[in-house]
Amino acid sequence: YTGGGCPHILAEPQRTNLYVNSEPTTNEGVAANITYESFSWDIGFDNCVVFGDNSVLRYRYGSSVTSGTEYTLSAYILMDDNSEPVVSNDTLSGDFSLNIGNAIGGGTINASVSMGNNIWRVSKTKVSIQTTSNNGVLKYTTQSSKGFKVVGLQMEVGSYPTSYIPTSGSTVTRNQDIFTRDGIGSLINSTEGVLFLEVAALSLTSTLEMLSLSDGTYNNVVLFRYYDTSSNDIQVQVKVAGSAQASMLFTLTDATSFNKIAFKYKENDFALWVNGVEVGTDTSGITFTSSTLNKLSFDRGDGGNALFGKVKQLQVFKTALTDTELIALTT
Repeated sequence: YTGGGCPHILAEPQRTNLYVNSEPTTNEGVAANITYESFSWDIGFDNCVVFGDNSVLRYRYGSSVTSGTEYTLSAYILMDDNSEPVVSNDTLSGDFSLNIGNAIGGGTINASVSMGNNIWRVSKTKVSIQTTSNNGVLKYTTQSSKGFKVVGLQMEVGSYPTSYIPTSGSTVTRNQDIFTRDGIGSLINSTEGVLFLEVAALSLTSTLEMLSLSDGTYNNVVLFRYYDTSSNDIQVQVKVAGSAQASMLFTLTDATSFNKIAFKYKENDFALWVNGVEVGTDTSGITFTSSTLNKLSFDRGDGGNALFGKVKQLQVFKTALTDTELIALTT
């Protein structure tokens, strides 16, 4: 995955795009004062919805939402003057507004993501207050005079936007991403080693999300997990035959930014390093018998608590590295 910075693995949950035509050429719901045109986007689309200036009220609605459910609405925007789009939660500011549940107020306008060449992906997350199909993009006469083009509409249940899911005539569901390698016991030293990753969470939630070295169970495992990203907390742990031998908790500055994290495991010698600093140690505990660990997976070992995030580096060392080596690795 190369969107938004250096290449990295992007692991996402199952999501459904509730717009039946994500690259529309006709109205899906009610609409006013917009046109559909052919247009070659630098990111691969070949048509768009055109919103003109603020001389009249303009909008395009579609999708269907249920009252009391949290949704995220996203779209790709190219402003006519090549500026960064300004999304507003009111009628008096910004370039346009995003409507979820027949209302533009409330919710969270997420940071716009640059796709390059003056194209931006905008999004908003909100709990719908109505069951309705009035969901989409609006431009009020009291907002800026700037026109813009829209494509790649996506409405999904969830607290953050996931990567684009194209639709054409019906909703489409993308399956959960699963990353697993087993039968690799020769690459993992069960008695000592280091699990290193450069990782960022997709969002700040309280859900446990894990990455592990294991024997395919949750009983024998070297574990990294987002303990509570709403508080930026991570945890590392070693469990042998179901018994915790080492467990360390640390609060990151920002779990959604990339952090370099290394966990050293060795009998009576465990340590957690984050961004060049040793932040936790444990000098009491056993590790595994030889050849116990044979699986690397973006979950807790048995398929539960999948990790949804961005992983730029992932390395497994067969020896417990020195402090000097761990400083160099995580700085």
